[in-house]
Amino acid sequence: MTRGNARELAVHLIYGRIFTGEEPEQVVSVRLDKEYYEKLSDENEVYSDRPSRAQLRYIDSVVAGVANREEELNATIQQFSIGWDVTRISKLTRSIMQLAIYEIQYVEDVPTGVAISEAVRLSKKYDNEDTGSFVNGILGSFARAQSATETKE
Repeated sequence: MTRGNARELAVHLIYGRIFTGEEPEQVVSVRLDKEYYEKLSDENEVYSDRPSRAQLRYIDSVVAGVANREEELNATIQQFSIGWDVTRISKLTRSIMQLAIYEIQYVEDVPTGVAISEAVRLSKKYDNEDTGSFVNGILGSFARAQSATETKE
């Protein structure tokens, strides 16, 4: 399994929490349970390989991180999605952007460009080309603002 696949799994778990209300640890343990996981492989190819220990640490970390900072991440999405109310953005696209912003701000071994390009890839895969452009615009604006802030410091 690649980091990209682990990221995609994390998006599924972040998105799933919206409907289940489960705690991050619970959603990870239930959805990544070997028996449950194997059943999902028929529905989506991302479930064909099990995550390694390193990938499980990444998934645990980002799912919990996004859950713990959800309000902050949504406020950031709102700030950079000019003319859009964050509640009008699909829950899946919002989950993808939450993960990308979390990675940019808090995951040191994920370059900003990778977080953005993976978010665009996932939004195109699960939504459409226009959504990919929308996500790229919001995350690009956010990244430029982050870079400007870091340069001033």
